[in-house]
Amino acid sequence: MPLKDFSVAVVGGGVCGLAAAYALSRAGPNAIRALEVLGLLQPLLSRVGPSELKTRFTKFISGSARHELIFDYETAMAHPEKHAGLGLHRAVFLDMLLDLLNPSTIHLQKRCIEIEPRDSGGVVISFADGSTYEADVVIGADGIRSVTRDFVIGQESPSPLVFTNTVAYRGLANHDELIRSGIQSDLGKGPLYFISPGKINLVAFASDHQKPLVPELPLPWVDSVSKEEVKNTFSECGPDTKILIDHLNMPNKWSIHACMPPLTSYVRGKVVLVGDAAHGMLPFLGAGAGQGIEDVVLLTELLAHAQTRKDNIKDVLAVYDIVRPPRANYVLEASTRAGQIYGDTNPVQDDFCKMARQLERIWGHDIGEDVVACIQMLCDRGIFASNTSE
Repeated sequence: MPLKDFSVAVVGGGVCGLAAAYALSRAGPNAIRALEVLGLLQPLLSRVGPSELKTRFTKFISGSARHELIFDYETAMAHPEKHAGLGLHRAVFLDMLLDLLNPSTIHLQKRCIEIEPRDSGGVVISFADGSTYEADVVIGADGIRSVTRDFVIGQESPSPLVFTNTVAYRGLANHDELIRSGIQSDLGKGPLYFISPGKINLVAFASDHQKPLVPELPLPWVDSVSKEEVKNTFSECGPDTKILIDHLNMPNKWSIHACMPPLTSYVRGKVVLVGDAAHGMLPFLGAGAGQGIEDVVLLTELLAHAQTRKDNIKDVLAVYDIVRPPRANYVLEASTRAGQIYGDTNPVQDDFCKMARQLERIWGHDIGEDVVACIQMLCDRGIFASNTSE
């Protein structure tokens, strides 16, 4: 993009942070459209072969002995004219982003410990190694345990980060051994991820919706567990579940945290949040990273706009803050509702139909329309001279 009269620092090296850095350097489902806007989709597709790229399908099968199909939601095959939802290994995505960035702009092994505005108008980022950096705008992409979020909400405000009473048991299982065990589940179709030759990544969620939410747990949030604990947690499930657990190798337990209640604002001054820092959510719709990419698209399109200058940055960020929280917070709350359906031992067809309608609202969103709406809003407020990016 053309040189600007302001500087931007991105705190965080995950998907959202690297995507924001790339978008600023160059100035399907909703996430696929967003990747297209950022110019990242084709570089990503060029790096993975057909065997590594999975079209998303969602099947809900009873965990009881009856092993009955409850609901089948197909995204790509039902609408082949639309973008398919694509799944691939996170490391592939991150490696692609890193390769696209100028190495001189990336500083790894840094941990942000404080954000402090200066009277001059800049914002100083302090790191654990004693170094500091000053920028005109700071994008907080530092994840669920965000330090930039602490600044945005204010030190006097209680942290929105809570333990959701949901844990994820994870581990690897040998594909061939599962087949020989007589498992009924079809391991040959759908979004299966073979992490290493012959290994399948298994994830099993357990939630207790009767317990009240509690503040974040002490670290670590990931612990090794015995296979017996996993068996006891799913003791009422059917034979396929028990077979999967029997073949689980070195399981661990992840304590899932989220921002609840959702933040009403993602901006304070010239510090703006994206991704999990803004709206860390439960994983039950697979939409968290997609919302982070939507954040990045809208924010970077506005910052890269020809009429965005150092003297109107706060006005531009204020418009971002009008549009993004309602959208991302809806997805956060929908993910929570989906988790309640997942954990129901007696779900009904109508529950899944409602969830499918939520997915349509989430996946059918066009972030490009939000960009246009924000630019028009800035024009209407007299911040931009006309509705143009020229």
